[in-house]
Amino acid sequence: MLSERYFILTVSLVRILRIFFKPSDDNEVKSEGPKLVPFFKATCVYFVLWLPTSSPSWFSALIKCLPIFCLWVFLLAHGFSFLGAHSSARKILAGLIFSALGDAFLIWQEQGYFVHGLLMFAITHILYSSAFGMKPLNGRAGLVITAVSSLSYMLLYPYLSGPFTYLVAVYIALIGFMGWRAIAGLQLTNDLWTWTKLSACLGAVLFMVSDLTIAVNKFCFPVPHSRAIIMATYYAAQMLIALSAVECQDVEVARKRT
Repeated sequence: MLSERYFILTVSLVRILRIFFKPSDDNEVKSEGPKLVPFFKATCVYFVLWLPTSSPSWFSALIKCLPIFCLWVFLLAHGFSFLGAHSSARKILAGLIFSALGDAFLIWQEQGYFVHGLLMFAITHILYSSAFGMKPLNGRAGLVITAVSSLSYMLLYPYLSGPFTYLVAVYIALIGFMGWRAIAGLQLTNDLWTWTKLSACLGAVLFMVSDLTIAVNKFCFPVPHSRAIIMATYYAAQMLIALSAVECQDVEVARKRT
């Protein structure tokens, strides 16, 4: 019964995302949608199996990382020439590789590998930030993210001790910076708007929600249904960020059409 419930939850999330992110050009849906089918299936497998976290194993690590592996394939399906020509796509692919390592470490977080996972995801956020770039600057978005990051750390600080006092601060700064660069790229008021920039923006926001839920659940107090919230927002975030990597390709196609 529980597995069926999470299966329905996952399928519903997939349908919502597919409707919400339907771009104006139907050809883009037809070209990108089939490449994401393995990811959707792997995500459903994770939620259906719902392996207990109390008994970590290499099998549970594989099932958890499988959707991220499928996102590797999604990017590789665009061709090595595409990845070779666009550094942002390569950086996002590298970020997904470090994310998979982080996921594997977090399977054994109770055995002392939480910091290792934290480091892997810190590297991921640095790579994503570099992929999103520093233009446009968008100082207003930076101020909003700074405020949100500061409030998040203020919430966590009373519960932190030892190395986590500064490790969490550094991590929040990194993911906040990544979120800023993703949000800054979304310009709704001019012709630079693209559905892939929207994907990057919402992907970064969902990543922040997922990681904040992890932090509150681990350091502050138990969050109801925390694992479902964490993994649903995490997988959606990674998918959307991976989608943003195809923007370079879309821009080139648009230029050829004009």
